[in-house]
Formats: sequence, structure tokens, C-alpha cells
Amino acid sequence: MATSHAVRAPRRHFVLDEHLPVDHKLSRVYRFGAGLMGLVLVAFGILGLIDKIGFFNTGGDMVAGLNTNGALSVLSIVIGGLLLVGAAIGGNVASMMNMVIGVAFIVSGFVNLALIGTRFNFLAFHMQNVLFSFVVGLLLMTFGMYGRVSGGLPHDNPYWRARHAQR
Repeated sequence: MATSHAVRAPRRHFVLDEHLPVDHKLSRVYRFGAGLMGLVLVAFGILGLIDKIGFFNTGGDMVAGLNTNGALSVLSIVIGGLLLVGAAIGGNVASMMNMVIGVAFIVSGFVNLALIGTRFNFLAFHMQNVLFSFVVGLLLMTFGMYGRVSGGLPHDNPYWRARHAQR
């Protein structure tokens, strides 16, 4: 029995970690997105801790229109701090952090949506928290992917140049 091997054209691949010049204007978008969302999350976490809510309390304690407890407050401060570090570093680090943390927020929204009303709702999520998680996730992903993935990137964009290096 003879086997035929199809000849495949070499696949060009694009790595999102391509070098982005330090002074490139896209870095400002990544920094702004990470910094803004980081500040919002840190402020929410601090307000939750100031209220001295129980760490795993699943009651109706509200801060800034969202349910919270000590665990969610600490988690918000940690994630917000990570985003602020990404904003300070800038460039591809901020972009990648925005994308990864944005996806994590979307996943968290779906997981916590499934946990509402169960005894496993350790972060005291309610529907407004789920919606907030989705919005923050989409914003972070948008900031992180801005200028990296699009059908109409300008020709001076470093990601366009990396994809079209042989032209």
C-alpha cells in the first residue's frame, strides 16, 4: 500500500512577542488600558477592605454598586497591582497582560455566573459583578489587542511589517 505525502507550502507564523519600539505610539494605548483598569480595581479593592467585610462573607455587602467580600477585595487589589506593573513596564508586556487578564475576567464572569446562588460562591458575585467582569474583560482585551490584530493595520505598524516581511 503506497502512501502519498502531500507537499505543503511552508507556513508563515506570527508571534505576538515581536519587538515593539519603546517610543511607539501603541505602547501608550497598552499602558493607558492597563493603568486605567488597574486603578479601578485597586480602588474597588481598597474600598472593600475599608468596609471590613468578612473574608468569605457572601452577604449583601456593596461597594461602588458591586457585591464584595474580603477575598474579592484582596483579589481585586492584586490583579489591579499586576495591571499597574504592566502599565509601568509598557510595550508588549502591558499588551500581553491586558489580553491575558482580560480573558481571565471573561472566564471568571462565566464561572461566577454558574456559581451564583450556590454554596461555592466564595467571592459573593451577583449579576452586577458578572456584568462588570465581562465589561472589564472586554475592555482589557480591546486595549491589549489594539493595533495588533486587525484587517486594516497601517503599513508603519510593527505587527503589519512582521506579517508582511517578504513583500
